[in-house]
Amino acid sequence: QVQLVESGGGLVQPGGSLRLSCVASGSIFVINDMGWYRQVPGKQRDLVASITSGGSTNYADSVKGRFTISRDNAKKTVALQMNSLKPEDTAEYYCNADVRLDVWNPSRAFWGQGTQVTVSS
Repeated sequence: QVQLVESGGGLVQPGGSLRLSCVASGSIFVINDMGWYRQVPGKQRDLVASITSGGSTNYADSVKGRFTISRDNAKKTVALQMNSLKPEDTAEYYCNADVRLDVWNPSRAFWGQGTQVTVSS
């Protein structure tokens, strides 16, 4: 199977920055898209940013210009640099990867355990 382990969450003041990291490990044939989602209690999990294996990126409108997603294919990592953080960015952030385990089966989604980001003064 595949494990995704996130790190880098925490408490930050409005206007501050945080960097989230996620590393994938396990029985991986190829990783397609990777991304970050966030969720607040009682609401659905929403896409924050995603990146293809070729480096094409996609961002939620609410984070464009403030967040940057990047990945290292060789190290199987994805990162989210978050700048100019706002209280409304407070959420549990989840790493996501679309992974093929072998050549015979289609890819499937895997999730990390989540890391809390709190933006508050």
